[in-house]
Amino acid sequence: MQINLAGKTALVTASTGGIGFAIAQGLALTGATVIVNGRSDSSVQKALARLREVAPQASLSGIAADLGDAAGANTLLAALPAVDILVNNAGIYGLVDFFDTDDATWEDYWQTNVMSGVRLSRALVPAMVERGWGRVLFISSESGRNIPADMVHYGVSKTAQLALSRGLAKRVAGSGVTVNSVLPGPTLSDGLAAMLEGERAKSGKTLEAVAAEFVMAHRPTSLIQRAATVEEVANMVIYLCSTQASATSGAALRVDGGVVDDIL
Repeated sequence: MQINLAGKTALVTASTGGIGFAIAQGLALTGATVIVNGRSDSSVQKALARLREVAPQASLSGIAADLGDAAGANTLLAALPAVDILVNNAGIYGLVDFFDTDDATWEDYWQTNVMSGVRLSRALVPAMVERGWGRVLFISSESGRNIPADMVHYGVSKTAQLALSRGLAKRVAGSGVTVNSVLPGPTLSDGLAAMLEGERAKSGKTLEAVAAEFVMAHRPTSLIQRAATVEEVANMVIYLCSTQASATSGAALRVDGGVVDDIL
């Protein structure tokens, strides 16, 4: 299958590293014009430099904006051209016991993980509908199906993304715009690598081996019994952004290595 997105413009939020960067890279290699987003101009410029190394012919630009509040979303929207593909990847996570999560913590997670996608979709999707083509992706998590006891607040925000994605897909039904969610499981992103660095250094094992041990300790239902790579997650997203995925909308597609133990 050859995916060609030449002539399409894609915005990938929080794309200066990790899964977001892998998605931006994959889209750039399909010929799409890619807009990178991060919280600081420095991180955006570094990401653009990395992308130009692997996709020197790609059309790339970047916008610095923190999507944790309405002001940041408005900053991003004010600088955007017309967008055909919106990948809502911005999100935060962290281990905090339920009884230690105050209202401010819940609000931070809600604003970043849920409202960033609400604001951008509300602003950008109507023009996609008018043009008769568009792709909207929400990067949720297997934690949205399998709420983790050690970060209930995070799981709730990721479940909300699934509802948002399905509802928006129904709202634009028949328009040529598809809306889907992707649910990664444990993924060897920059954040997980940093968290495991101490154990890697102490044990002398490879990062991949330490990550696999972490997965089996904390997500023992994993069928691949290792962490996914960011590229493996991005591959699903790139397909859903393609013209070939035109019959897939309102779906929640897992790239969780089989962590969620059900058949649907």
